[in-house]
Amino acid sequence: MIQCKRVYETASAEDGVRVLVDRLWPRNCRKDALAIAQWLPEVGPSHELRKAFKAGAVSFAEFSAAYQQELAARPEHWWKWMDVARGGLLTLVYAAKSTVENNAVVLAQWLEDEVEKRAGGSSPVCYLDEFPEL
Repeated sequence: MIQCKRVYETASAEDGVRVLVDRLWPRNCRKDALAIAQWLPEVGPSHELRKAFKAGAVSFAEFSAAYQQELAARPEHWWKWMDVARGGLLTLVYAAKSTVENNAVVLAQWLEDEVEKRAGGSSPVCYLDEFPEL
């Protein structure tokens, strides 16, 4: 199971494995105070995409689609976290103010979809049909 939690919320035992999924370190957070297993800056959206979304130049739907393309292009950054999600609770920690429109929500859905795709077989998934413009 995968859940998302703001970095400013108190960590709890029910969080399972906590990973920070932002490319930038959150403001006013000491590294020893976050209670995370790992920081995954490379799994976060690119600087260009993050800045465009924050500035309002792209909608959340556009951000989500572009971020999914970035994730599809870099499976080595998120692949091992599917096993954690399959075997227990994975909490994606993020710093965004919005709890519904942020990169952790997109990543959580992406990982859940990937776990579901691979539940029946072991062959790799081809993403060409999902992104025909590539």
